[in-house]
Amino acid sequence: MNSGHLRRSLPALFLSTALASTTAFGAIAPKMEKEDPNAPVSFFKKIRPILQAQCQGCHQPAKAKGGYVMTDFAKFVAGGEDCAKDKKQAVVAKEPDKSYLVEQITPDNGEAEMPPKKAPLPEADIKLIRRWISEGAVDDTPPNARQRFDADHPPIYQRPPVITSLAYSPDGSLLAVAGFHEILLWKADGSELVARLIGLSERIQSVRFSPDGKRLAAAGGRPAQMGEVQIWDVEKRKLALSVPVGYDTVYGVNWSPDGKMVSFGCPDNTLRAIDSETGKQVLQGTSHSDWVLDTTFTHKGDQLVSVGRDMSAKLTEVASQRFIDNISSITPGALRGGLQTVSRHPERDEFLVGGADGVPQAYRIVRKVQRRIGDNALLIRKWPAMEGRIYAMRFAPDGKSFVAGSSLDGTGQVNFYNYDFNTEMPAEILAIENKAGRSEQEKKEEEAHFTSNVKLLASVPINAGIFALAYEPDGEAVAAAGEDGKVRMISVKDAKIIKEFVPVPIGAGSLTTQTVKLETK
Repeated sequence: MNSGHLRRSLPALFLSTALASTTAFGAIAPKMEKEDPNAPVSFFKKIRPILQAQCQGCHQPAKAKGGYVMTDFAKFVAGGEDCAKDKKQAVVAKEPDKSYLVEQITPDNGEAEMPPKKAPLPEADIKLIRRWISEGAVDDTPPNARQRFDADHPPIYQRPPVITSLAYSPDGSLLAVAGFHEILLWKADGSELVARLIGLSERIQSVRFSPDGKRLAAAGGRPAQMGEVQIWDVEKRKLALSVPVGYDTVYGVNWSPDGKMVSFGCPDNTLRAIDSETGKQVLQGTSHSDWVLDTTFTHKGDQLVSVGRDMSAKLTEVASQRFIDNISSITPGALRGGLQTVSRHPERDEFLVGGADGVPQAYRIVRKVQRRIGDNALLIRKWPAMEGRIYAMRFAPDGKSFVAGSSLDGTGQVNFYNYDFNTEMPAEILAIENKAGRSEQEKKEEEAHFTSNVKLLASVPINAGIFALAYEPDGEAVAAAGEDGKVRMISVKDAKIIKEFVPVPIGAGSLTTQTVKLETK
């Protein structure tokens, strides 16, 4: 059923690429066949997308505002609490003027009851809804496209799904695991499943706890249909906010340090941020030329670092929404392939990036030399390439090391690297960077500096591609997951797998964990 459509032979991220024929909000819509203007209005093709973009965030099983659920056709037609109280029906076939839905979305003096606190629906959308009702309000939704999952009807897995993201709560009590149509909350030691947070998005691409641990953000969506950012109340296990975003899945969710904003990337090449309480968009950056796949705020929260398929890491100012700088070199060949992941140092504005070329790299964001074509002056260090593509990197809580995960042809690696060196650029290298022209010898000295003091501390081979990593807050273990749907917990001290488990129920079976004895010397 559900996880069967998640092809284990491909990284989870690029499954959307194969399925997507359109891009997120603001992008060019998919090319459509020429339509007959006299043909009946299709609910599935015409009305449902309007509801997804404007209404379903607040009217779904996980967040049924006013008791009104719009993801189930029968409940959508019937209406919510207001309809029951006034003995009305939301949709009355062939009679739009008697339909409470039409009354709610039709503006009066420029304002409409629905959607609340937003601009009214465009007049063309309102006319389309009225016409659909006039024609009989027919539901032409294909059987395999109907909403089937909610808290009372959770996904049933036939095999473990690809896991795209992991996150520990700041207090170390919970581990969030991205599943199909849901986020699974486990006790941090992998001993017990404590909650299943089921929402609209069938793909959950990234999950992150808020700085205070009280909320959990997720980015995802339905490929070629919609993107969505979810914000959950962790204690109540309730969906606090759902923000629909366009026509394809979104990626790389992250929190500002004060918890007031949530950032994410879109396949329409934009970097975005929303208010975490209201869902209002507060930033849209357009400096990328391909999908934006991961984001993170600086320590002050006044700037955002984003990476994407365009082989670049970029710096954007939040308040002005202004592009500031290319962090990575824009020189052809400096980065080979797109960037998948970015991670911020716990104490300084230094950032790890990794992607298609398998090379872990660290960058600063404060430029000390004038930008010139061909420079890579913000680079701090780079490490030898891993096997395959890097999909996840995370700094250790103390900032003295980091972990990276990769995937290649059904196998993966979890590598631990050092970060215990002086990251300031030496005067002699700074002098070379400031020169208008550099000799071959000076270029060799630069390269020697950028690769100096780097160490591979340990490597853990995995019989599956690794797409997600998370450090326990105490830094003693790393959770790793990916292609085979297993969560593995790895001891940082000796790089041994101490536990592995499948985080979802398989069929009608129960959840089990497999504990592996920690080897000691």
